[in-house]
Amino acid sequence: MTKSNIPKKSFGSYIRALRLNLNIGQRELAEKIGIAPSYLNDIEKEKRSSPKQIIINKLAIQLKTNINDLNDLAGISKKNLAPDIVDYIEKNPGMKILIRTIRDNNIGNKQIEKIEKSINKNSTKALIVAAGLGSRLKTHTKNLPKCMLDFGGKTLLERQLDAYKKCNINNISLIRGYKKEKINYKGINYYDNKDYKNNNILNSIFYAEKNINGNLIISYSDILFDPSVVQRLIESNHDISVVVDIDWRGYYVGRKDHPISEAENVIFNSDNKVEKIGKINTGNEEVHGEFIGMIKLSNRGTEIFKEHFHRLKKIYWNKPFQRAKIFQKAYLTDFIQELVDIGIKVHCVIIESGWKEIDTVEDYQKALLGFNKKFTKS
Repeated sequence: MTKSNIPKKSFGSYIRALRLNLNIGQRELAEKIGIAPSYLNDIEKEKRSSPKQIIINKLAIQLKTNINDLNDLAGISKKNLAPDIVDYIEKNPGMKILIRTIRDNNIGNKQIEKIEKSINKNSTKALIVAAGLGSRLKTHTKNLPKCMLDFGGKTLLERQLDAYKKCNINNISLIRGYKKEKINYKGINYYDNKDYKNNNILNSIFYAEKNINGNLIISYSDILFDPSVVQRLIESNHDISVVVDIDWRGYYVGRKDHPISEAENVIFNSDNKVEKIGKINTGNEEVHGEFIGMIKLSNRGTEIFKEHFHRLKKIYWNKPFQRAKIFQKAYLTDFIQELVDIGIKVHCVIIESGWKEIDTVEDYQKALLGFNKKFTKS
């Protein structure tokens, strides 16, 4: 039975059906979410009311389901509103005024959907990972992080900030490391990775963990991208979305310092869901595109990220992980592949050009030559 065919009759029966569909034992699930098996059994048999919000959050992650569905069923079981809504209204009394205003002005579902889309668009945050050494850029990064390289009077970082702000993303955070004192723009939240020499992108991201929540776009700091790419990501309503360029091969023609074998490639299925991601290109034509270094997480997506990062960190610290020699040196793509391997869906936002990677001296010089043109891969 597919998840979409599982009837949502009640909270307990839905939890049980999801668990059985994933072939997870009752004791196993109880251990994963930190409750007694007898308590979970009572929930499934409707002998107890739905659990606290933190347990519902964990159930949604382990059962790979939409947390809003669980909250709505939990509210029905208590003959009340969904518990996450009740909690929010209690903490924010002004919501009562807003709800009554909506009621008194007869605002219908279509208008509410428009408001929801507008809020989601304007509430998206960005996190830029800029801790690395940029050693392939040689003398250009001797005294500067590579995000501070000049492009037509503006730094690479400034051009990223411009692209985000054109899409109404103004809540921006940045992870610094190498030459951190060189990055000091106003209006940015900074997190410092003091151990940047000994870790890689994945672990660097989690130096900003307290900001990993809500709708969040994470991007590498060594890419130029058009605002249209950001807009495509904002519009994705999936929990985890990665940007994949399917017009990528031409970019590697004549590119000597960064061979095609080092591309972070993606193979996806007919539903645009990732099957493989990372340095997987061996000349095989089944590779569909290149991951450009941008990912968007929904509120649930950020919870999935945090939950599994800490789980995997406990298991693999100082040990090999996916293609990394040790977990500390893992790339973001290693983590994404692990999520895919355990059945978490990662959606591909497909583009054709609209970005450039600045990884080597050759990339920098080529980008400068054509900088006044639109970012096309030529």
